[in-house]
Amino acid sequence: MRGSVLAVAAAAGVVLLAGPASAHVSVQPQGEAAQGGYATVNFKVPNERDDASTVKLEINFPADHPLTSVMPQPVPGWDVKVTKEKLDKPLESHGNKITEAVSKVTWTAEKDGVAPGTFQQFPVSLGALPDDADQLVFKAIQTYDSKEVVRWIEEPKEGEEPESPAPVLALTAASGDGHGAASDDKSAKPAASGHGDDAEKASSEQAAEDSSDSTARILAVVGILIGLAGVAFGVLSGRRRTTS
Repeated sequence: MRGSVLAVAAAAGVVLLAGPASAHVSVQPQGEAAQGGYATVNFKVPNERDDASTVKLEINFPADHPLTSVMPQPVPGWDVKVTKEKLDKPLESHGNKITEAVSKVTWTAEKDGVAPGTFQQFPVSLGALPDDADQLVFKAIQTYDSKEVVRWIEEPKEGEEPESPAPVLALTAASGDGHGAASDDKSAKPAASGHGDDAEKASSEQAAEDSSDSTARILAVVGILIGLAGVAFGVLSGRRRTTS
């Protein structure tokens, strides 16, 4: 029985360790998100619940780097609302003075939402991306039809893994012309030597994140199976002792 208890404890430990690495709301560009340019990005929303559907997503935009152009792509079955706020300091864009910027975009399911075991992507065209930052941090609020609200708002810190990480968009260096490359412009020239490494790094980081999620889930299942095997072994050992 002592062996069985240890096995179950080990399995539980694996499951707990797998928790922080579980899927969360993330953002990735369709191609490249270059400093000073425009890009189309996808906010990916996985459903982490077995008995509830995601029916609302709110993405809050960074106030320290206001974006003058934000256009969500229509998603079938979802209503979208763009909220703007006045800027404390007006911005200049293509010779025009910009006095307000998008503060958040909210998607609300018109019917079923994101069902358990599935995910949904919400594309948004945005810019101009800042030329003095290497990333943008968005804060996401995910609401389920069970009334549960999950806040993905913790900003990343070096050497630490937040429990509820906010979506982070990595920005690559501007292209040689100094204007940045739009991700959906197929005629755009590739970035100068060295800039492709940044895009490859961003892609590798996303792949590593997905791999980490998959590995954590596999380890959780393996841990549970080991725990069950330990329980069975303990029961059989107890019966043998009783028989002898």
